[in-house]
Amino acid sequence: MRILVVDVGGTNVKVCMAGRKTPVKIRSGESMTAARMAAEVRKVIEGWQYDAVSIGYPGVVRHGRPAHEPHNLGGGWMRFNYEKAFGVPVKIINDAAMQALGAYAGGRMLFLGLGTGLGSAVVADGVLMPLELAHLPYRGGRTYEDYVGVRGLMRLGRKKWTHHVHQVIALLQAALQADYVVLGGGQTKKLKAIPRGVHVSDNRAAIRGGLRLWDSLERRSRRSLAPRSLARLRR
Repeated sequence: MRILVVDVGGTNVKVCMAGRKTPVKIRSGESMTAARMAAEVRKVIEGWQYDAVSIGYPGVVRHGRPAHEPHNLGGGWMRFNYEKAFGVPVKIINDAAMQALGAYAGGRMLFLGLGTGLGSAVVADGVLMPLELAHLPYRGGRTYEDYVGVRGLMRLGRKKWTHHVHQVIALLQAALQADYVVLGGGQTKKLKAIPRGVHVSDNRAAIRGGLRLWDSLERRSRRSLAPRSLARLRR
């Protein structure tokens, strides 16, 4: 199947398909509604042929739909008809979970996405578990996202921000008993140093995750596995 992958972020929407080396980027931000996203994606992919769409959404996804409006974008995401907009079947998953799917290499992996906010997911023995750690309390009345997201970088400066990223990685890896940690997101390029044993993925992981998501959901449907919010990886 020809799968169009749309990775929605607070700064950019990245669009790609298998066989294309470089994703197309669309500027997002607080004015990016669901309807505008779909319209701008259709505009930049004019002439592309695809059979299905995988969307990485920057927020909680339940039963294949956004459960809340996103913190860093415009509105209209919960009720939008994505299948009608794209004209093909659409599968939606949390954006960090989609990149985690693409970055997974066995065992128990913790994925942290350092972007506009903080995305998170665990993959354990091939089973994906999306997490929402960004808005949990961290210190000083602020959340994890307040320290390691882009607002934390701007408030703290690069050196102190890097320190807190390292602290958060160690804390969450221990709490979730992860064998290893993979970082993703545009802010990883601004880290002054990468903790030992921590791996960095790139945007290609999100594309691989979008492809794996569709394949795994198809196979899981045939096997009648549940719930829909989990996706089993191709081993």
